[in-house]
Amino acid sequence: MHNYRPAPVLEALGVCSEDEQLYRVLLARPEATATDLAASVDWPANRVSRHLRSLLSLGLASRTPGRPARYVPAVPEAAVELLALRKQAAIVEARLGAALLTAEFRQPDAFTVIRGTEAIAQRFYQAHQCAQDEVLVLDQLLVSTRHGVTYRTIYDMDSLSQPGDLAAARSTGRCRILRDVPLKLVVVDRRIALLPTGVDVVVELGPSSLLDALLRLFDLLWQQASPLTPAVSEGPLTSDDRQLLSLAAAGLTDQAIARRLGVAQRTVERRMQRILRALDATTRFQAGLRAGQQGLLV
Repeated sequence: MHNYRPAPVLEALGVCSEDEQLYRVLLARPEATATDLAASVDWPANRVSRHLRSLLSLGLASRTPGRPARYVPAVPEAAVELLALRKQAAIVEARLGAALLTAEFRQPDAFTVIRGTEAIAQRFYQAHQCAQDEVLVLDQLLVSTRHGVTYRTIYDMDSLSQPGDLAAARSTGRCRILRDVPLKLVVVDRRIALLPTGVDVVVELGPSSLLDALLRLFDLLWQQASPLTPAVSEGPLTSDDRQLLSLAAAGLTDQAIARRLGVAQRTVERRMQRILRALDATTRFQAGLRAGQQGLLV
């Protein structure tokens, strides 16, 4: 005799395999009695009774009045929807509980030290996956971004020394460049900060006065930094011109700009002269001011 048993499909919703097996039998034999079900699954009566009670509590079956009692299976679509809603409610309750525990046991300026390459990589990944609104980054090259999350990154000039680095940086959202960025930092939703402090050592900060200070530092550096991804706007400059002028405004020399853009230094010099003529400027500083006034570098 071939005893084929379908693979369980309700385990993810908290239904054990034996409960599901009995539920499947009940779907095939609606209004069956406990005795009928025991004969169908070849289980002792007490085992059937135990799993029938479980089905009733899960909302997968109901009991008719009268004797002998008969059991009616719930419609699968409705039953699964109810189980899913209960699961979601349990998840929400667990998250609220975790938030209460955090508020109860975390001190105002508490922090956690994370050590080791693997542990640090895992924590950065977890924080990135939990981002809902905004990620702020100081001098860290992100591997990927998430849809619906705003990314703002400030790079140190020395961190973008190759043409490929610029392309990778521009792909991660709004980014700017600044000379001598003082530290590396990732802040998720303005409530979690990951601060590398040494080789394979990262400090994680929660809501605290120190996190507030880091957020103020980021906002200040953002104002001082020069855009790497100027917004597209009508005017005398092409997108390449705006990119070149942004790098020049950040303080890079023609040689450094050429290296980052992957072009010859003479090309940079010619393009800069064209930019000066287009903006009717005599110096790079004047060109940067006029481009900013016209909204070409914002």
